[in-house]
Amino acid sequence: MSTSTCSIIYRPDLGVIVARWLEDAPLVQLQADFTALLRESEQHATARWLLDVRRRDQLSPELGSWTTSVFYPQAAAQLFPQQLRISVLCSPARMAVYESNPVQQEYLSYGLSNERTYRMRLFGDEGSAMQWLLA
Repeated sequence: MSTSTCSIIYRPDLGVIVARWLEDAPLVQLQADFTALLRESEQHATARWLLDVRRRDQLSPELGSWTTSVFYPQAAAQLFPQQLRISVLCSPARMAVYESNPVQQEYLSYGLSNERTYRMRLFGDEGSAMQWLLA
């Protein structure tokens, strides 16, 4: 399955949904991509996601707020009793922004907290991201 900005592939051998963004997009399109990702996840009864955002260099505070506070909790509830696990594959430039931007740090800290109904981690390489998902 694909949208105009994102490819969404189910890996039956691993039980993982892989979403790769090919470019940046407006907030409304990114929200549609995430909704398509959840539909695909429900169809294949898996709650393990690898999100490849290396080609998206724009960091929207609105998207950060929506994903961590609204979408991920909603997805976690819909996929229960499985626990939603999200590996986010990031570019070095994105990681640098996360480290230096206080607003992004706030969303990241919130999203990575063990208090969430989902588990999310950031990775710089796909092997480590997949290994964490499958642990």
